[in-house]
Amino acid sequence: MSLKKKKLLVLFIPAIIVLILDQITKQMVLRSPSLQRMEIIEGWLAFNFTKNPGMALGMDWLSTPVISVIAITATIGIVVYILFTLNKANYAYLACMGLIVGGALGNISDRIFMAVKGGYGGVLEGHVVDFIHFTLTIGDWAVFPYIFNVADVAISTSIIILLIFHKRIMPVDEPAPKNDESENPGEDYDMVSESTDPEKRDYL
Repeated sequence: MSLKKKKLLVLFIPAIIVLILDQITKQMVLRSPSLQRMEIIEGWLAFNFTKNPGMALGMDWLSTPVISVIAITATIGIVVYILFTLNKANYAYLACMGLIVGGALGNISDRIFMAVKGGYGGVLEGHVVDFIHFTLTIGDWAVFPYIFNVADVAISTSIIILLIFHKRIMPVDEPAPKNDESENPGEDYDMVSESTDPEKRDYL
C-alpha cells in the first residue's frame, strides 16, 4: 500500500467511525423517550434531548438554511485543504482532522435530513440533535450549560489535541535543500584565490 493511501485511511477511518457513532446515538435518543431525559451521573452528567437550529453553543445569529450552507462550505474547504497538504501531513494530524471532518459530517447530516424526516421543514432546515448535558453546578452557576452530541465531542477533542501538541502535530514546510554553493562557500573562494595568484596564473 502506498504512503498516500495509508494517509487517506488514517484521515477517513476516524471520520467514518465518528459519523456512524454520532448518527447511531442520535437515532437511539430519538426513538427512545426514556433516553431523552435520563440522569447518568447524578449532579454531573445527564441526557437531555434538544434540537439546535443554530450554531455551536446555541448561537442563532443566522437562519438554519444559511448556517447549513456555511457548515457544508466550511467542511468542503477543510477537506480540500487537508488533501492539498497531504504530502507533508503526519498521521497524528490526519487522525485529528478525521475527527473534525466526521463530527462536521454528523451535524451536517442532521441539517440536511432531519427536517424532512421530522416533517417540520425541507432540506438544509434540519435542527442538530443534542442530548449530552453536563449538569454540574456551583451554587446557582452552571459550569457548562450547553447540550451537545458525539460529533461535538469529536470536534472538541481534536481541537484540544491540536492546540496542546500543535508543534508536534501540525504539518510544516520542509526547509529547501541547500545547493552546493551554500554548502561549501569556501570552494569558490579557494578557486578565485588560486586563479588570482600571479605564479599559479602563469602556471595555468
